[in-house]
Amino acid sequence: MESGKEIKGSFKGLIPFLIFVGLYLGSGLILQSKGVKLAFYQFPAPVAAFAGVVSAFILFKGNIGEKFDTFVKGCGNQDIIIMCIIYLLAGAFAGVSKSMGGVDSTVNLGLTYIPAQYIAPGLFMISAFIATATGTSVGAIVAVAPIAVGLAEKGGLSLPIILAAVMGGAMFGDNLSVISDTTIAATRTQGVEMRDKFRINIFIAAPAAVLTLLLLLVVGKPEIIPEVQAYDYNFIKVIPYIFVLGLSLVGMNVFVVLTGGILLSGTIGMLYGDFTLLGYCKEIYGGFTDMNEIFLLSLLTGGLAAMVTKAGGVQWLLEKIQKNIKGEKSAQVGIGALVTLTDAAVANNTVAIIINGPIAKRMCQQYKVDPRRSAALLDIFSCVAQGMIPYGAQMLILLGFTQGALSPLQVLPLLWYQQLLALFAIISIFIPFADQLIKQKPWVWKVEGAE
Repeated sequence: MESGKEIKGSFKGLIPFLIFVGLYLGSGLILQSKGVKLAFYQFPAPVAAFAGVVSAFILFKGNIGEKFDTFVKGCGNQDIIIMCIIYLLAGAFAGVSKSMGGVDSTVNLGLTYIPAQYIAPGLFMISAFIATATGTSVGAIVAVAPIAVGLAEKGGLSLPIILAAVMGGAMFGDNLSVISDTTIAATRTQGVEMRDKFRINIFIAAPAAVLTLLLLLVVGKPEIIPEVQAYDYNFIKVIPYIFVLGLSLVGMNVFVVLTGGILLSGTIGMLYGDFTLLGYCKEIYGGFTDMNEIFLLSLLTGGLAAMVTKAGGVQWLLEKIQKNIKGEKSAQVGIGALVTLTDAAVANNTVAIIINGPIAKRMCQQYKVDPRRSAALLDIFSCVAQGMIPYGAQMLILLGFTQGALSPLQVLPLLWYQQLLALFAIISIFIPFADQLIKQKPWVWKVEGAE
């Protein structure tokens, strides 16, 4: 839209967005009722987004050229393009590092040096490290959960507690990882730096993690101390993860960090004979293709968001939300509630952030919410919801390793990390204990369209 041009709110402008969400949610509900596994992941989200785009072309006023111009400008938005490039690099790093044995070595290293009586909190920390390093909660669960089930059986541990520990650690890492698609989406949609969002986010997540570890120490003790086992690992293969984490935390540019991680993992993999130079190139490309769905979804939703915004859909939604928002704090509660409900609907935390990102940014501008807080809240509440919904990929995959021995209802009450994270996030809205960065560097609001 042109700067300074007032947009009139219109429910009609929101219809293409509702078609997108309705198709994605409706297909998941129908397939789930038929007993299809991973029902909410069968209908490709980019196709649902494309249907929304087509409906926008049909419903909105203007000629095809004007509408296509708006759509392409939305797809080519700087934040969208940056987000997509980061997705590709993150996928390549994760693929190369896993192929050269980095994930297996990281898991086995942790299990080797964690005393048996600390298995439950240890599994939380291992899952957290892997998810933080790789940027994927699902990947952490797939790597750790099979081992966790075996340890629970051998050590007389409560299987629901052990699996809840793995889930909690995975969502901790997903929420904080600088290469997680949730972090990328949250920071780019709000226009903030990853390190700034991380600094606010960690003050909220750390207390929740510490309390969870204490609970696991007390409640998660094994009835029988299992025999010490020596797991096969290679510390050299863990170094790329430490490298990426370390450079990210000191604030180095994410493109430099991920490119360096790809090169380091590739070098180690070739030195140890895990792949040839050609194989290394194929692993990079495989990582790129693994991000195809989220890449396409980001482009299409970027274009759809631009069309919906120009047609007054976002303005209409904001006008409705405003009736229940009195100021900065209630706006933050609204942002958290919106992304939570959306994630519960679409069962995908990245999709939930991408959908609500533009709305949250408008709310930040109107109610003077610091966008660094908004980015943290979007990521936190989407991960809380995703880590607890019974039909999410994380829960379905986690329980799949039990061969039907557990139901989600047995694990849900024990998801202490997600519950505590939500609690501390809400407290942080009314008692801003996580805002040291904001106090040091107040956000400077820029007038839209001003040089």
